[in-house]
Amino acid sequence: MLFLYVIVLLCCGGLWVAGIVEQRRHFASLEQIPTRVLVNGIRGKSSITRLCAGALRGGGLVTVAKTTGTAARFIHPDATEEPVYRKFGLANIVEQIGIVRRAATYRPDALVIECMAVMPALQEINQEKLIRSTIGVLCNVREDHLEEMGPTLDDVARSLSRSMPVGGVCVTAEKDRLHILQEEADKRNCRLIAVDPESVTDSELRGFSWFTFKENVAIALAVAELLGVERQTAMQGMWDAPPDPGVLSVERYVTPEGKRLRFANVFAANDPESTLMNVRQLEELGAIRQPVNVVINCRPDRVERNGQMGAIVPALAAETVFLIGHPTKSARDAIPAGFTGRVVDLGGDRRDPEEVTEAILAELGPSSSLVAIGNIHGQGELFLECLAGLPLDDPEESLDAVPHGDGLDQETMQIVLVRPQVAMGRPPEPEPYSWVAPLETTQSIHIPEQRELARRFAARHGRPDGQHAEGDPQNSYDPSQLTRNP
Repeated sequence: MLFLYVIVLLCCGGLWVAGIVEQRRHFASLEQIPTRVLVNGIRGKSSITRLCAGALRGGGLVTVAKTTGTAARFIHPDATEEPVYRKFGLANIVEQIGIVRRAATYRPDALVIECMAVMPALQEINQEKLIRSTIGVLCNVREDHLEEMGPTLDDVARSLSRSMPVGGVCVTAEKDRLHILQEEADKRNCRLIAVDPESVTDSELRGFSWFTFKENVAIALAVAELLGVERQTAMQGMWDAPPDPGVLSVERYVTPEGKRLRFANVFAANDPESTLMNVRQLEELGAIRQPVNVVINCRPDRVERNGQMGAIVPALAAETVFLIGHPTKSARDAIPAGFTGRVVDLGGDRRDPEEVTEAILAELGPSSSLVAIGNIHGQGELFLECLAGLPLDDPEESLDAVPHGDGLDQETMQIVLVRPQVAMGRPPEPEPYSWVAPLETTQSIHIPEQRELARRFAARHGRPDGQHAEGDPQNSYDPSQLTRNP
């Protein structure tokens, strides 16, 4: 028996020594990266991570970035990127150790990394042990992951504050609970910088070939300023930065029956507030039109969120609601009794996605809009793959229909930016859940090429520089607002 105790003690001692060695190696890797930016918050972390990295690259800083959202990506200093490999497809914050070690091999000036922890204790470990950020970003406090960080939004704010760097700087765009963030920052001797979204002009947003909120851009500009990057240089870097695969997309399809469909992928905005904000903005821009139909993808590990999506159905003014995934009952029971539209339950974990897609398309009218909300994983991904197999509305017809002399109308610019590869003679990329060029293993995203396409097309219709003059009636239209990712 004594022999067994000795063996156990030796094993424990060996693990303890190995842990100390591993920790010292990790801290040595961190020391090779002078600036570490940790992006936390509820919505928009991946977009902000890319914007910050783009702004710093624009300023000539060697910058490595890593996102965790819809599709985790490791972004090299030259802006090329590749998927983050995960064993068995499971995410674990321990992967940050390998990311830091790999980033350190570039001897970068900065690492911009998205927080992947949800539990409050893990958020603190992620900051204190894994990243040790010098600059923190806490983009917003919204209603999500309440079971881990809640139950109230005040609790969520305090939980997110655990990622603030002690003795460092934290940048935020949060307004409603700024006082709570300030209290938590004071506890950590952290300087809190609250950005003003209105400091970002509409003309600066027009430089993007994809949409992002002013709040996100303002945060990235603040981070760039902290590192000595001038505003215009930072903006150019952000304009050239590739967007996230989870960015909100609007596609135009033609069904086998000849029906015309506008499909809005709002899966990335998977909390009620962001979902409503995105759908309303798309309606205001005319990217989607009534009648609007809604697809809610349900997941067994997101029962609360399923119910939240069902509860906002009346606010979406949906004509028909399609429930896919499982358990659909969690969303169906949350739909208010006063809802006058139709509810079509197509749920089932193992249901054939092609049958589900055919059933949805059969219920639609000759010209309609379809909005997908909830969470992308599971049946949502399979549904998007089936939709991606439909032929796109011919962009060439719309291009030829543009009136000459008045610049670009909203509808046409949407088509130009939605599928720039098609207009440039390249085949559409295979990623089903993003209209922007998807991220292959070693291929960079040619955002400048997309912007050049828009400029050339604008020049064809009387605007050589691709921009509308100040005071021009068309100036109220912002082509970047075709997509939102709050």
